[in-house]
Amino acid sequence: MTRLPNALPFWLSLVLPPLGVVGMVIGGWTIALLPLSAWFLFTILDALTGLNTDNADPQTPDGRLALHRLITLIWFPVQFALLCAMLWYVPRADHLGTAERLWLFFGMGVISGTVGINYSHELMHQKSRLERGLADLLLASVLYSHFRSEHLRVHHLHVGTPRDPVTARYNEGFHRFFPRVLLSCPQSAWKAEVAMLARRGLHWSHLSNPFWRYAALQLAMLILALALGGWVGVGLFLVQAFAAIWQLELVNYIEHYGLTRRHLGGGKYEPVLPRHSWNAEHRATNWLLINLQRHSDHHYKPDRRFPLLQTYPETEAPTLPFGYPLMTMAAMVPPLWKRVMNRRVRDWRRKFYPDITDWHAYNKALNPIPGGA
Repeated sequence: MTRLPNALPFWLSLVLPPLGVVGMVIGGWTIALLPLSAWFLFTILDALTGLNTDNADPQTPDGRLALHRLITLIWFPVQFALLCAMLWYVPRADHLGTAERLWLFFGMGVISGTVGINYSHELMHQKSRLERGLADLLLASVLYSHFRSEHLRVHHLHVGTPRDPVTARYNEGFHRFFPRVLLSCPQSAWKAEVAMLARRGLHWSHLSNPFWRYAALQLAMLILALALGGWVGVGLFLVQAFAAIWQLELVNYIEHYGLTRRHLGGGKYEPVLPRHSWNAEHRATNWLLINLQRHSDHHYKPDRRFPLLQTYPETEAPTLPFGYPLMTMAAMVPPLWKRVMNRRVRDWRRKFYPDITDWHAYNKALNPIPGGA
């Protein structure tokens, strides 16, 4: 099918901010509404709405995507308003205990990670200065601005190879993956930007280095948290940022787990194909995540806007058994994750690379993660 999907379901993310307001005003059990809705509500909706294997016409002009794009454009003001309200209100709310305050900002991090960083991902891939600027603001609000450089200049170029920090290695548990990417991604992003400047004959200290912008925006967010909520507000802001980053890296972990591109020799790899990303067709979660689960096509055609992302049969792209909410929960329990996914990785290897019979030796020669083959 080539019918353009209805834009309205992609606006479902707007049901989440009011839950944050309810939680901070009422407290008690309502503080759990945000994370439970993001994780379980959409999993239930996936079960009710099923899979979506329809594909829109990839040649659809931008003019017909206005309502789809609008949700990504208005999200920063919505998220920012909620964050500011929480930073001002929660530290002063006598009816909220310490645990409730922490849980509320954890829930805020679920919003800013599940939705905010995901929308920033869509925006940073566009050419418009407005969209890229909004992406920077969303990332600064979780103190993860380098993600833009790492994603565009490292991940998309080197996905499925040892040079990509966020391609999770086969048998690498999330709890080993997470600290590794926290340390390695800022370094790889910095090196990529410095190399880009060097190709233009510029020093790393040149003002066009985006890390200066990243630092200024992140500092502004911290000052804002201090002004609104004092030092308690800064601490709660950091809880929110960490929760958002954790959500992002959980998704990064599952998107390419165990998938590698063929090494051609001389440091070169085969082109990125749909087979190098895990795909998911679960309808409701794709509404929430604006088709992020159609990840195979995103890497194959990274400039394609989210309503036009295509899905592929299993003969072309590997498929996850469940949507991202359930898969990220499974990733938090490495034995469960490996039981679900390792056999699927082995099936993928036999299907797409039947000539490579000793994957342990193959990955050991390429993989910088000890024991990660």
